Amino acid sequence: MDELHGKVAVVTGAASGIGRGLAQRFAAEGMRLALADIEAQPLEAVGRELRAGGTDVLTVVTDVSDGAQVDALGEAVVDRFGGVDLVCNNAGVGGGGMMRDLTTADWQWVLGVNLWGVIHGMRVFLPKLVAQGSGHIVNTASLAGLVAAPFMGPYNASKFAVVAISETAYHEMSITDSGVGISVLCPAWVRTRIAESARNRPDALANPPAPGDAEAGSDLASMMQGLIDSGIDPADVAAQVVDAVRAGRFWILTHPESITTVQARVDAIVHGDQPPLLAPG
Repeated sequence: MDELHGKVAVVTGAASGIGRGLAQRFAAEGMRLALADIEAQPLEAVGRELRAGGTDVLTVVTDVSDGAQVDALGEAVVDRFGGVDLVCNNAGVGGGGMMRDLTTADWQWVLGVNLWGVIHGMRVFLPKLVAQGSGHIVNTASLAGLVAAPFMGPYNASKFAVVAISETAYHEMSITDSGVGISVLCPAWVRTRIAESARNRPDALANPPAPGDAEAGSDLASMMQGLIDSGIDPADVAAQVVDAVRAGRFWILTHPESITTVQARVDAIVHGDQPPLLAPG
């Protein structure tokens, strides 16, 4: 997709972080935008900001883990713009802990957003792009979709699955000469609010408090926040996404050092070694 000006982009998780960076960059490219997020007020704030700059923006409060809400998003986009050209299935949350301590609710929450959000996005929007014979989808995975670090079981599982879904779609789109491009975004640390993901965890999937939870959670959050603060700006990620979409490139690894990390894991697989302990950043 060489020309973005005037095209329609859908971005989930658009109220903050990478999603907000994508929305701002797409607006600068002259695209029309459909922005979705579960947080109504921050989403509308982004919409107002971009409308003030002259961008045509539709905002739709959406819980991507709910297929019916993603269906409604798709209908709203078509009703407003008549179609769609670029879809960024980007909404995500961070969650983890020791595997031995994780609850069913922990898995349901993270997989619901990170994996089912992408599944619903692909289910709703991919047929529209195939029908028109053009367009591009960018699925947000993570370096954690290529390297499995400890204490991140649900997150790793969701992101590995997003990589697999994206590769599968890429091959299917290629062998059917569909005209639809697929990319998978695998960033390392980016300055986002992912360490604050619990702000959007639904009450139905909350864990009952247990002794020591607050202290352990505080320590983990502090460590995570330090890594996030050392990350790159979402605007840098958005620039790389635009370059990849224009070039039709599948892999978007935002950090050059990620190549070495991925290579170490691949080498261990090829040589039959034990999995190396590699950090996703």
